[in-house]
Amino acid sequence: MQEYLMSFQQLLDPEYLLSHGGFYIVCLIVFAETGLFFGFFLPGDYLLFLAGLFCALNKIDVDIVTMYFGILGAGVLGNFAGYYFGYRAGPMLFKRKDSLIFKRKYVVMAEEFYQKYGGTALIIGRFVPIIRTFAPIFAGVVKLDFKKFVLYNVLGAVVWVTVLTLSGYYLGEVFPGIINYVEYIIVGMIVIAFLPILIALIKRGLKNRKKQETK
Repeated sequence: MQEYLMSFQQLLDPEYLLSHGGFYIVCLIVFAETGLFFGFFLPGDYLLFLAGLFCALNKIDVDIVTMYFGILGAGVLGNFAGYYFGYRAGPMLFKRKDSLIFKRKYVVMAEEFYQKYGGTALIIGRFVPIIRTFAPIFAGVVKLDFKKFVLYNVLGAVVWVTVLTLSGYYLGEVFPGIINYVEYIIVGMIVIAFLPILIALIKRGLKNRKKQETK
């Protein structure tokens, strides 16, 4: 049991993944997190940042161009997989019972986010954990026009990968010593990434309380 727990922890550790899995495991994780409903728990934003940082510091055997386009392709293909899944079997998600790795509230959260932002949720949602995974799935559920989906998908992936991966690469080139503060960077990025979700949950809780008080 302890071995399985350690393996799971390593799966969530971006430094371990980059050092031991390299380029291909990074692309696989990005693909899973951007379209497969069980991939929402995987590291996203800070994995991209560290991928760029590790390229700059030569801690991974791949250049930044290959890394950039590899992650970009994985992010685009992941959303296509999510859209297809949502298009074919999406309604089943609303009937699916909660399990260890699936919660219906994630689908509801993505639905509310999508209704608020429309197709641009595929761009904005790239920077929000959980939404990043379920937004393309819900786009398939509502059968968003495929041409629009392709546009939002590619544009969102380009913005997401460019901002995070290239910023990591730039900082690694200019400030090599930043590698000594990776833990703080990861914590900071996690806090920033989950802040919108926390705010949304608080707003929903206050809204539900008001409804109960008015009854």
